[in-house]
Amino acid sequence: MAGAGGRAPLGLRRWLCSAAPAPRVCVVGSGPAGFYTAQHILKHHGGALVDIYEKLPVPFGLVRFGVAPDHPEVKNVTNTFTQTARSGRCGFYGNVTVGRDVTVPELQQAYHAVVLSYGAEDNRVLGIPGENLPGVYSARAFVGWYNGLPENQDLKPDLSCETALILGHGNVALDIARILLSPLQLLRKTDITDSSLAALACSKVKRVWLVGRRGPLQVAFTIKELREMINLPGARAVLDPADFTGLESAVKDASRPRKRLTELMIKTALEKPVEMQAGAAGAAAPREWGLKFQRSPQEVLPSADGSRARGVRMALTRLEGSGDSAKAIPTGDVEELECGLVLSSIGYRSLPLDPAVPFDSQRGVIPNSSGRVEGVPGLYCSGWVKRGPTGVIITTMNDSFDTAQSLLEDLQGGVLDISPSREGFGLVESILHSRGVRPVSFSDWEKIDAAEVARGKAAGKPREKIVDPAEMLRIIGH
Repeated sequence: MAGAGGRAPLGLRRWLCSAAPAPRVCVVGSGPAGFYTAQHILKHHGGALVDIYEKLPVPFGLVRFGVAPDHPEVKNVTNTFTQTARSGRCGFYGNVTVGRDVTVPELQQAYHAVVLSYGAEDNRVLGIPGENLPGVYSARAFVGWYNGLPENQDLKPDLSCETALILGHGNVALDIARILLSPLQLLRKTDITDSSLAALACSKVKRVWLVGRRGPLQVAFTIKELREMINLPGARAVLDPADFTGLESAVKDASRPRKRLTELMIKTALEKPVEMQAGAAGAAAPREWGLKFQRSPQEVLPSADGSRARGVRMALTRLEGSGDSAKAIPTGDVEELECGLVLSSIGYRSLPLDPAVPFDSQRGVIPNSSGRVEGVPGLYCSGWVKRGPTGVIITTMNDSFDTAQSLLEDLQGGVLDISPSREGFGLVESILHSRGVRPVSFSDWEKIDAAEVARGKAAGKPREKIVDPAEMLRIIGH
């Protein structure tokens, strides 16, 4: 820890000189929100001790289980998180479900401050007839399935139809469309799970429609993801030029990213399809995908025998207002779209964790001000459970730094009383032990990591994810 000339850095020196006990902070959740919150506290307070608790035996949350397998560059943030976890002042305890194995009030007894960063572990529902038919899946479960999230390993999606319909115009919707239509040789080099790769190899899906209630100016996906989709080998974009009439003038006052995104859609809609080079693709028809606008799902239609989905009836809509605040109003007209696979990608949703924590179930967030949980001193939140399930990793990073800053200000201003010393993990460990729960340490995770990387190497992949928590625990001798 010594700085230049063998002296401790100033922040630490100041802390060592005072008799104040070390502030002990607990972070619940080890995705980007949890790790960025911990990182900021450790960096800006030379004496703080931070423990991160995670429900699964493995860390990194949606970086591991949400980011698409063909986006390895986005997963590089785990290198930074690993540095944080290896810091002498940071502990990691996986395989611990807060709210069940240990309660939030118990954590408050053990720590000076508790930060809830556990994300959004559920999805918004459509609330329409037929959404529970076989053949209908939430995007969240489908992404969890191909990314190795243990709870989704029995999904077994039926990919035996030719047309899939994705409800939603966000980046997750584009991720799913891309995975469904990607050439297998591109997916084989990724960390997609073995079993989902095998299922995709037998997939009959060759057409994917992405449907949204509003228009081209309201899509939530970003230009990088759209461009990736447009450039996907062996897949043709089908955009209707009529959907974009008059948008050049409408987009004049929009932000630069919105303008560029709209211009790319217009350009793609107007391009004449490049005929497949003779012989290059054999006789197989190319796969195709397209965007459909101003359609709101009314009902998932059952097959004649009622055993599965065969299509979706949609209300056509008109827009009231403009820009991001435009509302989709049904016109009274409807249309049916045939498809055997329906994926609902209309957003994730956070759930309440513990009765002791206030929760706004309308908005699906913990009520807070700059990350300070309303009415509960010493309790904080960051990430999606703080602001709702939107934005990319960088958004969550800034949001987590903001919460960490609030916590540090409360330490500085004496709002957080750290005079009573707290036992931290020492106390939690005895609680967990009494309940038969064995936590997984970060070095335990590194053994699981090494096993995954070794298995992947044999298959020419960055890793082969272990999808069964029992197997993870066997590897570390639990």
